[in-house]
Amino acid sequence: MKIQNSILFLLLTLQIISCQEKDKTPEFHIEISHPNNDLNITPVQDKIFTLEGQDAHLPYGSTSGEWGYSASGWTEQFGTPIGADIIYFSRYEDTFYHLKANFSEDQIKDYMERAYAQTGSTTDDKEPLQEFKKLGRYEKFSSATNPYNSFSDLVFGFAPKGMVVVWLNFGKVRIELDRFQAEVIKDDQELEEKFFSKLSVTREEMRKIRFLDISPQLWENYRTKYMYKPVIMSTNKNLRLFEMNFRYYNAEQESMFRPWINNIAAKSRAIPKELSFIWETGKDQQFVGRAYFSWEKTNEAFKKAGNNSRLEFRIAPDNSNFEIFLNNEPLKADSTRIFKTEVEYRDSYNDY
Repeated sequence: MKIQNSILFLLLTLQIISCQEKDKTPEFHIEISHPNNDLNITPVQDKIFTLEGQDAHLPYGSTSGEWGYSASGWTEQFGTPIGADIIYFSRYEDTFYHLKANFSEDQIKDYMERAYAQTGSTTDDKEPLQEFKKLGRYEKFSSATNPYNSFSDLVFGFAPKGMVVVWLNFGKVRIELDRFQAEVIKDDQELEEKFFSKLSVTREEMRKIRFLDISPQLWENYRTKYMYKPVIMSTNKNLRLFEMNFRYYNAEQESMFRPWINNIAAKSRAIPKELSFIWETGKDQQFVGRAYFSWEKTNEAFKKAGNNSRLEFRIAPDNSNFEIFLNNEPLKADSTRIFKTEVEYRDSYNDY
């Protein structure tokens, strides 16, 4: 009986120590995504390596959501991710893949120090808002007193033919870390037996139902970038810019706020998929503009314009519409919208 109590005490002690170590180690979440529901994959074995030496793991089950965003939650993992070793089955390709990915430790360490701005609405912070601050891993956006978010999610995107892209999420900001190539596992009898023993269909049946031969080129194309700067302008002298949010075709997301929204830096950016921006021209005159873009048409326009371009959004003086220009040439969006809104900003006309 004394031996059993001693063993129980030892196990409880080890569990407490383990929990204490996790409390000291920063946490993050992991997402596994795909381009669409027809192109889903299922991990069979996985391990995410961390600087701290403890393993993290992918969510249970198959990929979900859209490219770069799984729309599915999972229990928190602990540590600083520096690589991955994943074996997965591509259901629509009838293929097992092995991904070995090593992240740049210098790059990871730099990003782990960053916390990106999440909101430009009213804040008690008297300092001008910055794109990001070096605040470390523990800054999480929660209120107007803390407008920054540090690293929150490690996101995997599985495309056809073993193409895998990894992103880092900082709240609403998403940055591509790298693109990797998984290798086909040719000798897969053991994996087949292990994987299909849990399913109600055979491999042959799944192949007949699901098989698709798709190139990854489209998602490779989405990674194309051009050097350009967005500019919002109006002949209305009362124009005040507050917020601009981009979602790009390569699944990256970027947000701009005051004061740098007035002079957004030119940098390498992917083709915008959709965007929104908020401005005011007076009290009770706050608007949101939205634009949605075609990949093919927009990419051709950027290719023609070349690097160091200006992407201009010219708002009508009465706020009734806006036009888009790329290097002074009209850029046709799939659709544009404007509607009134009310969001409190520190420099809003509503404060006076």
